Amino acid sequence: MEDKIVKLEKKIKDIEERNKKVELDKKWETCLLRKVLIIVMTYIFAVLYLTVADTTNPFLGAVVPCVGFYLSTQSINLIKKWWIKK
Repeated sequence: MEDKIVKLEKKIKDIEERNKKVELDKKWETCLLRKVLIIVMTYIFAVLYLTVADTTNPFLGAVVPCVGFYLSTQSINLIKKWWIKK
């Protein structure tokens, strides 16, 4: 009987640890820092690509994918809410 209790306690502890990890992952997915980091990294890579591709004004051209990412993160929440209702 004691062995079963110990096993159940371990399972509960494992589930609680998993839940904490899942909650942190959810917070990270929606946090402002993550979005800003993605925007900055997108901008840097776009500037590098546009510079190598020898386009005119790569610094301005790199803004387009960054704005696209930002707008997509804003609209995805609306679509998600609609999808959950349906």
